[in-house]
Amino acid sequence: MTVNIDAEERELSGWSRKLTQALQILDLEVDHKRIVEVVERSQSVSPNAGAISAFLVGYAAGSAPTRGRRGSDAAVQKASATVLKIAALNPGDGQEQAGWTGSAQ
Repeated sequence: MTVNIDAEERELSGWSRKLTQALQILDLEVDHKRIVEVVERSQSVSPNAGAISAFLVGYAAGSAPTRGRRGSDAAVQKASATVLKIAALNPGDGQEQAGWTGSAQ
């Protein structure tokens, strides 16, 4: 099955626009590729880890002190980079014991 990337991007843009209007977050530009990457790479943990990861990226970004659209974009990028970093780690690398100092929002 071939996916038409332009058609998918239009569909995602329409969906995002509908949701941002309904949720009254009109100044948000959604980085679809980044969020999809977070979901896909997190699913290596479990089938539902992608959805949980996407939610937590949004929550972390929404909780970060920001000013304007640039600040919001930066908060999303920082949160998603943290999730992608964790998803890339091997379970036995000891990172869990060391903690995540400096990765919080």
